[in-house]
Amino acid sequence: MSRPENTDIVRQFTVGHDDEGVRLDRWFKRHLPQVGFAMVSRWARTGQIRVDGKRADVDTRLTAGQTLRVPPGGEQQPGVRAARPRRELTEEEIERADAMVLTQDRAAIVLNKPPGLATQGGSGMKEHVDGLLDAYADKGPRPRLVHRLDKDTSGVLLVARTPGSAAFFSKRFSGRSAKKIYWALVVGVPSINDGMIELPIGKQPGTGGEKMYVDEEGGQSARTRYRVLDRAGNRAAWVELHPLTGRTHQLRVHMAAIGHPIVGDGKYGGQEAFLSGTISRKMHLHARRLIIEHPDGAPLDVTAPLPEHFANSMESLGFDEADGAELPESAPEFTKDDEKRAAKAHAKQYRKERRGERRSRRDGASERPGSRGKPSGKSAGKPGGKPAGPRKATGKPGLGKTGPGKAGPGKTGPGKPAGARKPSGPRKPSGPGGSRPSAPRGKR
Repeated sequence: MSRPENTDIVRQFTVGHDDEGVRLDRWFKRHLPQVGFAMVSRWARTGQIRVDGKRADVDTRLTAGQTLRVPPGGEQQPGVRAARPRRELTEEEIERADAMVLTQDRAAIVLNKPPGLATQGGSGMKEHVDGLLDAYADKGPRPRLVHRLDKDTSGVLLVARTPGSAAFFSKRFSGRSAKKIYWALVVGVPSINDGMIELPIGKQPGTGGEKMYVDEEGGQSARTRYRVLDRAGNRAAWVELHPLTGRTHQLRVHMAAIGHPIVGDGKYGGQEAFLSGTISRKMHLHARRLIIEHPDGAPLDVTAPLPEHFANSMESLGFDEADGAELPESAPEFTKDDEKRAAKAHAKQYRKERRGERRSRRDGASERPGSRGKPSGKSAGKPGGKPAGPRKATGKPGLGKTGPGKAGPGKTGPGKPAGARKPSGPRKPSGPGGSRPSAPRGKR
């Protein structure tokens, strides 16, 4: 954008490529922040602002190459926020920033974020990617974050180099046209090899918004496609994850919800998320690949190498990176039989949770002083007889088979599980176009 030096006369600016499609009021906020919105509105209303000689409103979208006529005035007003000063980086910080770069051009910088480095700063957090972006600024505008990765998640992180490309990429992420592929190591092996998880996610009460959970009542819809790439017996599996929505901690919550937490994710998997032996205790979730439309027209397709701890764990478990491939384009078919299996599995899981709640209440009541009466439930058995043992599990909760394939542990037969009852009614639809249950589904 070209601009005049003298502000006492009518000024003319040429709209740059980075401001393609930007609203007129946003243009002023970027380039003339000392001019408030009220002043811009007044100028537009009285015809003092012209775009290619024509009157313009505050919501007019600008096109690169247009001439913008601005009246004199607009000096710095009290209380107007000044432009953000650039922070002086140390040599070590500059080297760290340069080491993360996978590729860059005039519109984007693609980084391979290491685990343990936050994307943005927070309370008491001094080191983060956002604090290193001045290393890429040179003499141009400061680059901007357009999406985020969790602190302990590694991999592809796209940074927009200009305000115009930031708006372009942000629209692709919010519109879900960007394709994100993650690799993860999980505890155990999902019994469905290629499936979909549809479980709503919300903020867990009492955690200050720091932790999420599956919230069937008020959670936001969340969908994750996954595929088992390899397995190490029944100990662990290497999975490929494709989030179709972008909820906070979505992949971590979903994998823990189906009983296979991500290795090293103690927040959602507890102690069960850690494997013994030589497997690192760091989280094994990596943003492996990003495919997104570029402002130049051609797709931007970037793959990030694994961090050291992830690569070492892969080797220890006998997994070969060469076996990893992109997710199939088409989702696995979901038949009526699959719906029945998923509903039955969900009902079974619900009964299991309710039994746990009743047991907790019963145990709490029996510990109260002066409590009388025999314990409720069926676990006591008949006097003098054989105690009732635990009911045999018939498969993993929420999993259903849809076709031929390699069977994982916990495969169930076609018969109805002992003690099972029909669900009380159909599940609430998880999204437009159907009434599918939100349990995982796909191919075994």
